[in-house]
Amino acid sequence: MKKVILVLLLIISVASPAFAQSVENQIREFAAREYPNDSRMQQYVYNKQISAYRYMRTVKDADVKQIATWEYLTDYAMQKFTYDKQFSAKRYMSTVKDREVKQIALREYPNDYSMQNYTYDKQLSSKRYMAIVTDREVKGIALREYPTDYLMQKYTYDKQSSAKQYMNEQDNLAARSRALREYPNDYAMQKYTYDRILSGW
Repeated sequence: MKKVILVLLLIISVASPAFAQSVENQIREFAAREYPNDSRMQQYVYNKQISAYRYMRTVKDADVKQIATWEYLTDYAMQKFTYDKQFSAKRYMSTVKDREVKQIALREYPNDYSMQNYTYDKQLSSKRYMAIVTDREVKGIALREYPTDYLMQKYTYDKQSSAKQYMNEQDNLAARSRALREYPNDYAMQKYTYDRILSGW
């Protein structure tokens, strides 16, 4: 058993410098590709990349590290940036309070904490907006169309509400009646139809 451990340690001690040299060469090539005619910028990129490479070797969250390395296989600076952003978003998502909205975010982006964070915030803001809107009829349209998506409910509510107000201000009764007949439960389509009639389409 001791012999096996000694052999493994010997292999690691020989392979480690070779691997490090390989990474350094890879980073130098990366820098040269980025700035083929600028040695100062090559050195800047090299320093930034080698620092990020060392940082990525120390990170602890394997799940988040995998996201970062999959997205940027050969760009350690972008791996570091992505790791930090995703790790921060993962921590944020572990603290959020609205379980329903959290489920929407998880369903939409099961493998991307940053997008979960973004989606959670947008959906929560839209949920709060939909809780205080005043036109119950238009709210009903939005809820029917998007029962599980507050962001789309808000978008639909605003669009339908604007179209309803527009239709109430129009004075061509024949065109209004026709638009209402064609789309009795959709103000946005009433507006579209009304405008199309007036333009002679």
